[in-house]
Amino acid sequence: MANETVQNRILIGVALLLAAAIIGYQAFFVPEITRPVVVSVYSEPVSSRADWPVPLNSATLEELDTLPGIGPVTAQAILDYREANGPFSSLDELTNVYGIGEKTLEKIRPYLVLS
Repeated sequence: MANETVQNRILIGVALLLAAAIIGYQAFFVPEITRPVVVSVYSEPVSSRADWPVPLNSATLEELDTLPGIGPVTAQAILDYREANGPFSSLDELTNVYGIGEKTLEKIRPYLVLS
């Protein structure tokens, strides 16, 4: 019986030491500092022009530059293509212009007419 009491006291002591070590670890534990994640959604502002749709075959650089997703470089590429190949026969022909793919064409299609 005396052996069991000593063993119990040793086990209780070890358990208390382990508990103290765990509590002590948590007391000094410094969590990793994380920065808050900021998510912003940016969409290009679309000018509220009253003269939309833009006539593709007679538009100027400035008019083409007002289209969503079209900057001055792409607008100039449209003018260069039109000068080299003549007037566009369809809006789908815009995909032949460098810098304009299917997604860009679908974005600007509502703002264009051929005339």
